[in-house]
Amino acid sequence: MKALQFTATGDLATLSFVDVATPVPAAGEVLVQIKAAGLNPSDVKNVLGRFPYTTLPRIAGRDFAGVVVQGPQNLVGQAVWGTGRDLGFFADGSHAQYLTVSAKGVAHKPTHLSFAQAASLGVPYTTAWDALERSGVGKGTRLLVIGVNGAVGSAALALAKIRGAEVLAAVRKLDQVELLQAQGFDAIALGKPEDLGPQVNAVFKGGADVIFDTTGFWLPAAVAGLAPFGRIAIIAAPVDGHVQLPALALYRKGGSVVGINSLLYTCEQCAVMLEQFGRFFDEGLLPLPTGLREVALADGVQCYEEVNQGSADKIIFLP
Repeated sequence: MKALQFTATGDLATLSFVDVATPVPAAGEVLVQIKAAGLNPSDVKNVLGRFPYTTLPRIAGRDFAGVVVQGPQNLVGQAVWGTGRDLGFFADGSHAQYLTVSAKGVAHKPTHLSFAQAASLGVPYTTAWDALERSGVGKGTRLLVIGVNGAVGSAALALAKIRGAEVLAAVRKLDQVELLQAQGFDAIALGKPEDLGPQVNAVFKGGADVIFDTTGFWLPAAVAGLAPFGRIAIIAAPVDGHVQLPALALYRKGGSVVGINSLLYTCEQCAVMLEQFGRFFDEGLLPLPTGLREVALADGVQCYEEVNQGSADKIIFLP
């Protein structure tokens, strides 16, 4: 089969479009014919050596959608989707024509999603779902999401709405504020860090119960906008990994910081999440992805280069 494989890390030049043996599923596994596979920034960082625990050689890729062609009889022929920490790191990933994974590591693909659409959602939606779950977002929760123009932030908005939360979105540009308001969301434009607290308190008197920072830059400023016993969920950090946290203000509010890392979850754990929120697509409660850029897997190496150079395109490989 054809696959995108890297044999060393530290340079995208080590990634190649190659012929490898089609994997054979072991007991308790399925063989999935990949119909579409998403390219995430973490896939690129993996090849560049940002994850020292990755074993080599390795086929890259985490998110996928396809059809089960071997495995337990009740799954053969089923359209499935999946993601998880193993893929591309400890086990061969989805940027290939076929993939073996635990039979419990696939979820039924929502019928309203195409294969390409399903393959675009794994990492962003499981990350957002985990953030909302672990920070306790439910009916009536006052939630601020910072950076909703990104894939995780937009997923958090949509999922929080289903949960009945009161949502405030924070973005950089005024035209983005107007677009969100037209969609029925309260929104603010991010400015100086010291202005964030007053901006949030002007909408949520007493502060937000939960602040989800998807950018990695607003953790210190977010404390001022937090309600008593509030939670700040984070998924990113500055390049050096360090921030100056106003600990006195945080503990006086009884606040807490919740770290969100999608690489903590196996394919089986992610499949549980996908089953939980996947039905909302078929029920018309979640928006269907648009603006995807579908690319032949054979052209995948160049796409890795583009993402590394800052491309914001949501690229979907079609084997």
